[in-house]
Amino acid sequence: MSKIPKVILLIEKSRAYGRGLLHGIVQYSKLHGPWLFYIEPAVFKESSKQLYKRVRNLDVDGIIGYTWDVDIFNMVVDLRLPAIMRDIEKPTSKAIRFVMDQFAVARLAAEYFVGRGFKRFGYCGYDFLKWSKQRGEGFGNVAADYGFETCFYRQPKAKKFYAKDKEQTIIAKWLKSLPKPIAIMACNDDRSVDVLAACKIADIKVPEEVAILGVDNDELICDLSHPQLSSVTLSIERAGYEAARVLDKLMKGQKITKSEEIVSILPLHIATRQSTDIIATEDQLVAEAVKFIHDHSRETIQVTDVAEGVALSRRTLEQRFRKALGHSVLEEIKYHRVNQMANMLIGTNLSISQIARLLGYPDASNISRYFKQEKRISPSDYRKKFGPK
Repeated sequence: MSKIPKVILLIEKSRAYGRGLLHGIVQYSKLHGPWLFYIEPAVFKESSKQLYKRVRNLDVDGIIGYTWDVDIFNMVVDLRLPAIMRDIEKPTSKAIRFVMDQFAVARLAAEYFVGRGFKRFGYCGYDFLKWSKQRGEGFGNVAADYGFETCFYRQPKAKKFYAKDKEQTIIAKWLKSLPKPIAIMACNDDRSVDVLAACKIADIKVPEEVAILGVDNDELICDLSHPQLSSVTLSIERAGYEAARVLDKLMKGQKITKSEEIVSILPLHIATRQSTDIIATEDQLVAEAVKFIHDHSRETIQVTDVAEGVALSRRTLEQRFRKALGHSVLEEIKYHRVNQMANMLIGTNLSISQIARLLGYPDASNISRYFKQEKRISPSDYRKKFGPK
């Protein structure tokens, strides 16, 4: 009887991020295992020395970890076991790592707001965390490429102000000083909750005056908020699956390729909820046209259908649309159609032919060509790259 691999998981599981990784890891084990898992709940409470002893005593074959602690990262490397660990700022040892594409996250957020007609941008993160600063810099750079400035929230130097109630009041003062309407990217969903609370303290309307977008798409956090919070969805489950696949090769003594030394976590799409459900334009008919496109994004609508829907001539709608949002009606239709397909590729097991029929395309070749023109990747490759197994 072959030995069942023992794998220790140093992953905090109370949040959607960690649970997403775990879902992907377990899915790989179901398909290619079985594996015997040890979930280490005390990973953030014990010292690296204590954890080292515990892991040694378990006699495990591999480790997958996602922790901020440099000592634990290096402890795992010292064990000389097959391991996949979270990328950290200054590791003293090499290891196969999870790596987040922070600039891609920021670019998706900025372009999302630009597409909704915003011309004022703000960023609220954590000044002492590298990944947060990287997202902020990327967000500001992309906004600048479109000709817009970004206002950055700066945390107080004294840590006594970091308590939720105190800092939310400080964020409220910052928000009150900003021109409106403005689009605010928060570095993650926890920070978007702080921004939302600050808006309530300052009596600022969301999304009419401040639109808020977080990152991670933790549905429990986003849906419990009022109004509900929009967020950037990440390829977490896919990353967990890929980490397990690479770890399996390592535990079997197989060589891995250079590209497999990094397990990438990428942004997928924006989960739009109430906190950004607005078009930042004074042209009400353009806003109604965008809503019409969104509501009919599963149908093969044309520009003329949109014009009829808002009782404007096609030429007048095009002129007002470009003036308000900086792009054509057709581009807006394509954006929503492709996003519908992308969400279905990742969120369902439907075949491309089935998705084509649901979206009103006569065959899969037409929709595949349409999708590739917009995303620069075929539907099948998109699903392989980003979708859970």
